[in-house]
Amino acid sequence: MRVGLVGLGRIGRFHAQTLSGVTDELVVADADAALAEAVAAEVGARVGDPWTADAVVVATPTATHADLLLQACELRLPVFCEKPAAPTVAETRRVAEAAERTGTLVHIGFQRRFDAGFAAARDAVLSGELGELHRAHLVTFDPSPPPPAYVPVSGGIFRDCHIHDFDILRWVTGREADTVYATGANRGDAYFAEADDVDTSAAVITMTDGTLVTLQGSRYNGAGYDVRMELGGTLRTWAVGLGERAPLTLAEAGSAPADPWPDFQTRFAPAYEAEITAFLSAARGERESPCTVRDALAALYLAEAADLSRHAGRPVRLQEVAK
Repeated sequence: MRVGLVGLGRIGRFHAQTLSGVTDELVVADADAALAEAVAAEVGARVGDPWTADAVVVATPTATHADLLLQACELRLPVFCEKPAAPTVAETRRVAEAAERTGTLVHIGFQRRFDAGFAAARDAVLSGELGELHRAHLVTFDPSPPPPAYVPVSGGIFRDCHIHDFDILRWVTGREADTVYATGANRGDAYFAEADDVDTSAAVITMTDGTLVTLQGSRYNGAGYDVRMELGGTLRTWAVGLGERAPLTLAEAGSAPADPWPDFQTRFAPAYEAEITAFLSAARGERESPCTVRDALAALYLAEAADLSRHAGRPVRLQEVAK
């Protein structure tokens, strides 16, 4: 299979390394011609028109996603795109409708679905091993903040960072959210507040069946990259992300991990590789799309509701933003 890759920034370069080992030919493109040539030489790809390939991977800035996905749909070209599918609900709906109208495979990149720990937790919930699920807790803590220029175009912490938590919450529990009550604070650099964003976040989510979910986030977790999920049922409690590299110091033992996770790419490297493999399998017609635009839209509803709640200072029902 010949695969095109558009966008060779941090995550695009990472995908280029994975794709170079699992495709017959990799064709790369970037607005920076020199970068494209450098990455092509690094991974054994060639610079060219990615839209002439059998499938395409989109790793460009968020603002470009909708137009590129619509282009893929018109070409009926299987496409993988990093989250989000589009910056807004309206644009995401347009992409979903185009994919369904043309029958185009559009896979949105939520790599946590391909992490072994989250997959095992999903199996435990859906099989009934936990008993009746009553509560869940999620955290996403970045070791250091993003660059100042990125924050104003990121969409804010709930759309940029916690969208992964919102997607994995739906996927692991098999449930939908009903209400979100979110807040945030600025404890670090001024550029977050200047962009009407926060660097520390928290939310309480009530699922449609009454399950209560708590969520926390931070852009300043100097101990390392920390992503965890706890699921409490009537029979058992499961936790994801508490391995030996979790950046936590145990109070009882007074010990910290010798090699904590430094960043999201290292923590989820196997998951990123697995999701690309799953996309190529779907592009060959061997399986269904593992993460559709409708899935991305559902996660975006949660992010929109959380952001509205933070600004309005009140609980927000998802029906309010889904209109």
